[in-house]
Parts: sequence; C-alpha cells; structure tokens
Amino acid sequence: MNLVRRRMAADAVWKMEDMMNKPNKRRKSDAARWANQTIRNRTVLMMVLLGVTVFVALLLKLYNLQIVRHEELQEKAVAQQTRSAVVTASRGAIYDKNGEIMAVSASAETVCISPYDIENNKETQDKEYVARGLARILELDEGVVLEKMNKTKSQYVELRKKVEQKMADEVRRFINGEIDDEGNALTTLNAAGKTVLISDPTKGPTKLHGIFLNADSKRYYPYGTLASQVIGFVGSDNTGLYGLEAKYDDVLEGTSGLTVTAKTNTGEDMLYQYEQYYDAKNGDSLVTTIDVSVQSCLEKGIESMVDKFGAKNGGTGIVMDVNTGGIIAMASYPTFDLNDPFAVYDTKLAAHMNSNLSAALSGLTEGTDEYAAARSKVVSAALGEQWRNRCISDTYEPGSTFKPITLATALEEGLVNLNTTFSCSGSIMVPGWSKPFGCSKRSGHGLQNLMEATGHSCNPAFISMGLKIGTEKYYQYLKSFGLMEKTGIDEISETTGMFAGEKDFNSNVVSLASYAFGQTFTVTPLQVIRAQATTINGGYLRTPYLVEQVVDDQGNIKYQHDSTPVRQVVSEETSKTVRECLEYVVASGTGKNGQVVGYRIGGKTGTADKTGNPDKDVVVSFMCFAPADDPKIIMLITMDAPSRNTGVYVSGGNMVAPTASSVMGEILPYVGVEPDYTAEQMVGADATVPNVVGQTAEAAKEKITNLGFTCRMVGTGETVTDQTPLGGAIVPNSATIILYLGEEKPNTPSKVPSVVGMTAAQANTALTNAGLIMKVTGATAASSGNVFALNQSVAPETEVPAGTVVSVQLGAQGKTAD
Repeated sequence: MNLVRRRMAADAVWKMEDMMNKPNKRRKSDAARWANQTIRNRTVLMMVLLGVTVFVALLLKLYNLQIVRHEELQEKAVAQQTRSAVVTASRGAIYDKNGEIMAVSASAETVCISPYDIENNKETQDKEYVARGLARILELDEGVVLEKMNKTKSQYVELRKKVEQKMADEVRRFINGEIDDEGNALTTLNAAGKTVLISDPTKGPTKLHGIFLNADSKRYYPYGTLASQVIGFVGSDNTGLYGLEAKYDDVLEGTSGLTVTAKTNTGEDMLYQYEQYYDAKNGDSLVTTIDVSVQSCLEKGIESMVDKFGAKNGGTGIVMDVNTGGIIAMASYPTFDLNDPFAVYDTKLAAHMNSNLSAALSGLTEGTDEYAAARSKVVSAALGEQWRNRCISDTYEPGSTFKPITLATALEEGLVNLNTTFSCSGSIMVPGWSKPFGCSKRSGHGLQNLMEATGHSCNPAFISMGLKIGTEKYYQYLKSFGLMEKTGIDEISETTGMFAGEKDFNSNVVSLASYAFGQTFTVTPLQVIRAQATTINGGYLRTPYLVEQVVDDQGNIKYQHDSTPVRQVVSEETSKTVRECLEYVVASGTGKNGQVVGYRIGGKTGTADKTGNPDKDVVVSFMCFAPADDPKIIMLITMDAPSRNTGVYVSGGNMVAPTASSVMGEILPYVGVEPDYTAEQMVGADATVPNVVGQTAEAAKEKITNLGFTCRMVGTGETVTDQTPLGGAIVPNSATIILYLGEEKPNTPSKVPSVVGMTAAQANTALTNAGLIMKVTGATAASSGNVFALNQSVAPETEVPAGTVVSVQLGAQGKTAD
C-alpha cells in the first residue's frame, strides 16, 4: 500500500511540473529510483533474516547448555569448586553365640592423589620426589605411582585403599613437609612451639599439593582361620564375597555417607566456606550359632586326623544342636586365613598349585594374555579349593552312617523291633543282581537281634530291612527326611546330592538294597547329619541355620530365628529305639573308639566306597551324639581318601572315631553337658592338686591321699618346700604327687616319650618314668587284649616341665568293621 501511495504521489508531482512547464534539475530517472528502492528492501530483508538466524542459533545453544547439558555442566562446576569424599558406613560385626567377635570393621583410610593439581604445582614441587615418597610409605612400586600421576586430566586417583593408621599418619607427615621422600625429619618445634624447618628455623614447612586421604574402613577377623569357610570375607569395596559375609551382605553393609567441602583453584580445602555432611548408616550385626571354643576343638581335631592319615581330599566336621538345627561348629579342611583370603594358606595345597603352575606356564611367554589366562586359571582353582565349604558344597556316598535312616524307617513302619532277629552268613542275594552283597565280616555274624545287627553294622541285616520296606515306601521316607532337597541353611553355594529317579528306583530293588546301607547315591555332609538328627531327636526334621539374631548398632534385636520344625518324620518311640541301638554301637559295637569317659555316647561308623573311583579310595566317617538318652548335640566327621599306608586299618571306627571321641570330650562341657562318672571312672577323673607347700610332711601326705592321689616324698626334711605338680593344677586323681622335703626341686625339663601303640600300663610306666602324668581318654576297657594308645596330646621328644599332664587316648586297633 505504501509503495502504491508513493507512486501516486510521484505521478501527481510530475503532472504539476508539466503543467507549469518548469523543469526540475534534481529529479532522478524512474529507473534509478526503482533500483535504490529495491536495494533498500533487500537490505532490510537480509537484516531480518540474519537477525532471526542468530536468535535461533543462540536460543538452541542456550537450550543445549541450560537444558540438555545442565546436569553435566553442573557436575563439572561442582567438581571444580568442591571436593567430595564418601564416608564409608561401618559394616556390622559377626559374633559367635557367646558374643565373641568373629568379624569386625575398624577405621582405615584411602590415600588418593589429584594428578591435575600435582601437574599444576610442578613449579613448586617435584613430581618424582612426591612419587618416591608415596611409594616408600605405601609400599608401592614407584613406577606405578608415577604412571598414575601422569593421568593429568584426572583430579581423583586412588593409590592405596584401606591404609592403617600408622601408615596414614606417615603420609600426613609427608604431605605437611615434616619428612622428606626417604623419611628423614625436616622440621622441629622452636621455643614458641611452632613447627619450623631444621635447615632454616625462620621458615615453616612447605605443604605438598594434590595428595589427600579419605576415611574408609577395613575388615578384621580376630580368629584368622577359624570357621573361615563359614564366615567368608569381603572384597576391597567392603562387599561380601563369600560365606555369611556374602549371604547377609545387605544386612551388614549399611549405607555410606558423604562430605562435601569447597576448595581453591589449587585444590586446597577452603575451611568454613562451604561444608556439608551426610551421615552414614551403620550396618546391622549378626549373632551366630557358632561357638568359637567348639569350633576350635573341631578344627584342631580334623587337622590332626587329616595330617596323621594323609587324607588326599581333606575332611569335614559339623556339630549341630539336635533340638534346634543351630550349627555350633562347621569346619572344612584345608582352611585359609580370612585376613588374607587370596593367599593359598595350606602348604600342601600351595605345593600342588605351584606344580600345576609350572606345567600350565611351560612354553608360554610372561606378559602375554595366554600366560596371564593360564596362571589365573590355576590360581583360581586353588583358591576355590580352599574357600569351598565342603560341608554344604561337596557330596559323597555316606556308607554305614546312613543306616540309622534305614533303621528308623523300618521301625516306624512296624517291620522290625528290638526282638527281631537276623541271620548273617556273610552275604545276601538280591533279586535282579547276579552277585551276592557282602558283609564286612565275610564269615558272617550268625544269628543276631536288631541291636546287635546295628552294633555289627551288618549289611545283610540292613538290606533285609530295606527289602521289607519296599521301594515306594523307602523313597517316600528319603523325601520326608529332606534328603532330596537343599537343607535351606542360610549360606551360599549349598548343593544337593544325587538320587535315582523315583520311577527307576521303584522298578529296581537292587538300588534299594544299596541305599539301605548307604551306597550308590550321594548327599552333602549337612544333608545327612540333618537326617541323622531327625532319627534321634524325637523324629523332628529341622532347618539347619547359622544366624540366631540380627541386631542394630544399639543392640536392638531386628530378627530372631524361629526353630519350628519342618515336620515330624518318625515317632518319639521310634526315635527312642534308634538311640538305644546307636548307643550300643559305641558301647559294644564298631564305634567303641568313640567312647568318652563320663558320657553316654551314641553313634555310627562309616566306610564308604567311592563309586567309579579307579584308585579305590574311600570316605571314612563317624557320627555321634550325646547324651545318648537325651541328645543335646550331634557331630559328623568325614575324611576323604585316607592313605592305606599308615599302619591303621582303613575304617571310620579306627580312623575317625578316636578323633570324634577326643573332640566330644572337649566340647561337651562347653555346651553345658556335664560328665556323669561311674564309680570305676571316678578313679581316673580329674581333680585339683592341693597346695601343701609349708605344711608338715605328715599333714601334706594325709591331705593328698584323702583326695585319692598317691604321694612320693623326696628329701628328709620335716616341711614341704616344693611340690610337683604345683597346687591348683588339674590332673587325674590317680596321679602321683611329688613332695620335696628340704630338697631343691629340679628344674630340668622332661622329654615326652612316644607311647602310641603301647598298652595302658606300658604308657603309664613310660610317662611316669619321664616325670610326667598320664591322663587316659577314651573309655575302652584297658584290660581288653587289643586296646592300645592311639594318640598322645604332646608330641614325642617335646621338652616340657616335670609334672605336665599328657593325655593318652586308648582304643581298639586292628580290622574293625563299619
């Protein structure tokens, strides 16, 4: 419209000029005017387009910075202006049942560097000097430290985690300029108490930049190797990797906190400028069913047994409360140190690993991927071997220790009773199998009742029971005893055994015959002890467990285990009869070496073939419980592939029962089961030696003999000047107390003689002649012709003070059937 109006106005002017016939010299031609107008229009249009383009570009850039990259840029700003440090939550402790600490976290620190800050301060501090100092203090390779320092774009690199206080304080002294890279002192305190340089007392020390420490925690295991496979361990980030540490990781770990502080452009903290603290929430603690005293006794017994008999594949042991399912002790051998879990602890296992490494790395070049992979494979296998909890992760054929399950089933079904008799000729034929099933006594046991058959561990008798029960009923009882499922214990890596399928089993009585005496199927040690406990505790199947309570850091109980049984498998009456039969096994049968003075013990021996094993190795075992009439605890010890060259007949009764006897004798008092000595046993019971020093010879002798001790006097004085053993010592009350009457007591140590293999009388004479006191363990009658010393508590040739008590375990030797 404006353009039209302008053209109309121009036309009007031209017309007026023409009419007046007056020429206009300033007037341009129409073409020029139109050209100028076009240029102006195009310029305006271009300016508008450019303006819109720039505005859109700026708008997009602003959107990208403020919306799309908001969090990224905000994080960079925060990183430039502040320093944050994670405050590690204190991981909950793990206690035994009596409150003994088995795992605990303590304060530690992580040493970090800022390569960016170190690089930007290279004019005031030498990078190599810093690397030398830190490498020396932190026990690191200097080249590794320098390599991390060269990551100059980074402001946070960890040098070493979980540094203990002494080392952390040394790092602080280095940072503060108090020591040089070699640890030499650089500063001293002047008269005013100010820290100054030794070389120039007018100056203070120069701090190093780019080194800082963050609070952390470190896991400690006060008992080292005790219950290592059960407790487990944590990784470098305090996350549970194995055992209870892994199973209850979410309970133990807690929630980490955070500290945020402002920092300068050189990386120094700006105190009081900005600081924010987010509290860490400590983890909860576990109160386990483990008793460290019982655990220690069990582990020592298994280690001694495995070493003595050269067991190729180690051993296991479980002690369980029969009335709750609580695991009082659980051990696997070989073991390892929880404080250094990635080191192969057992010397034999380490030697085996090194041998495998030599073979695996032969021909490979160090530093190559192939070399690293081959080495990692061998080391990982060795570590897995020592970490594995064999009680729940390994399976084996239980052999005769499985017979109580067959016995309980037959009793519950009313197929046998204490008056039932069995005739054993040494073998039995089973339909569907061409060869006879043999008995351990090839000549046979002849006619025997149920209790005697159990005591003899007679295979034909138990096969007869199995055939009476029948395949379908027997298979259902296997299920009822929980043998075809995991036990449900609160641990990781539990496995289950291998059984024939129900259809196949029901169509084949040969399998039934084998199962009846514990062969051709596998179970874990925990599965079988759970079933064994069911046969003696009134018939109640319970879930084994390790954690009794979960408590917070204030001691408040957040979880309490419920020991309600899963089901009742057999009756109280059946259970009572099983207990009677198993007590007979220890009193008069294959388990004689499992007797414990002062206690009624029930048990069952086992020697099981390993089906398909070309070396014909066996697993020997012994299950026992006490008191036999009212069981409180049950124990199962196994040993895999003992040597046949030890001079001891390979069987559970000969090899494992003596160890079980020794362990039971130690642990029963710990669990509150007091001994009940017979009159005969009281003769050798322990008593406390009275202190009679200073008394007259006559009065001292009377006091000692009244307590059952015998007395021998050395010297001719009238007053006792010394005695052996000293007053307060606990020794067998049949021991001889030596009284010195004015004569000086010799301080020459006694050398312990070897008494293993001797009769009780011979062993006592040898120890007495050496100035020592013999304590008899094991309750097998000393008058029996095949009873000898099986073990002694102090190794031969050891020098000990005169009057030391040496425990000697007596037991039967020779071929003992299981």
